[in-house]
Amino acid sequence: MARPPILSVALPSDTGRVLSIQSHTVQGYVGNKSAVFPLQLLGFDVDPINSVQFSNHTGYPTFRGQVLNGKQLWDLIEGLEENQLLHYTHLLTGYIGSVSFLDTVLQVVDKLRSVNPDLVYVCDPVLGDEGKLYVPQELISVYQQKVVPVASMLTPNQFEVELLTGLRITSEQDGLTACNTLHSAGPRKVVITSAFIEGRLLLIGSHKKTEEQPPEQFKIEIPKIPAYFTGTGDLTTALLLGWSNKYPDNLETAAELAVSSLQALLKRTVEDYKRSGFDPSTSSLEIRLIQSQDYIRNPAVTCKAVKYGN
Repeated sequence: MARPPILSVALPSDTGRVLSIQSHTVQGYVGNKSAVFPLQLLGFDVDPINSVQFSNHTGYPTFRGQVLNGKQLWDLIEGLEENQLLHYTHLLTGYIGSVSFLDTVLQVVDKLRSVNPDLVYVCDPVLGDEGKLYVPQELISVYQQKVVPVASMLTPNQFEVELLTGLRITSEQDGLTACNTLHSAGPRKVVITSAFIEGRLLLIGSHKKTEEQPPEQFKIEIPKIPAYFTGTGDLTTALLLGWSNKYPDNLETAAELAVSSLQALLKRTVEDYKRSGFDPSTSSLEIRLIQSQDYIRNPAVTCKAVKYGN
């Protein structure tokens, strides 16, 4: 008599299960390659969907690979749904290169929240940096009108928050005003991950816990490291997700841990390049993620938050 087929069953995650929709490179650490491992170290089950699969990141002279389209993304979601595998505690998104793919991501948000209404959506709205746009112009309005309202946490850089709010950020107060503007559109947590203000590099965080109360807001001064790295934004957002899940009511503690962890990793990266005979100031550095796992799992807090008065 033929044996009955063995059905696969996935156990629910005790710590949290993240669906991470980001880019992937065969070599190097950007996108999912920069986010998945740290989240696993922090105790999450992570299911990556690779929005692109490239040989290497686009900062190299050439790259090759494939781009996932919206239909292919939805096909993967339907496959998960058919097998009752769509229960996620978190959705994480990073670089998205087209309006059609972003529209499909919005459908994914709705689908995941129909399964788990408490889904936390952490969105890194990758639009550009230092005045340079990385994506088609039309994505800005889609983020403004459709994505920001459904996000739980938003992690833009200075240029991106300016694009999303239409406000110029030249002072700390400008940053706080921009955070309030984004709160009014949807997300309870907003972290401007890097802002150059009056010669200092700052992270500005804001947590609106209730509709009635003003948000709790803070800054962290980030030590400048004289080198350029790839993958740090993707890693920062992943760390903010991980630590804010552990400290859901204390965004400043989560940010302190995330920034301190990142700083230790970047210092280790520079040291390793110098030890190998490279001048870190002459090229973009690939972060030393695997070698820095202790800094991710158990960071010493070296960067402290300073609260703003309400």
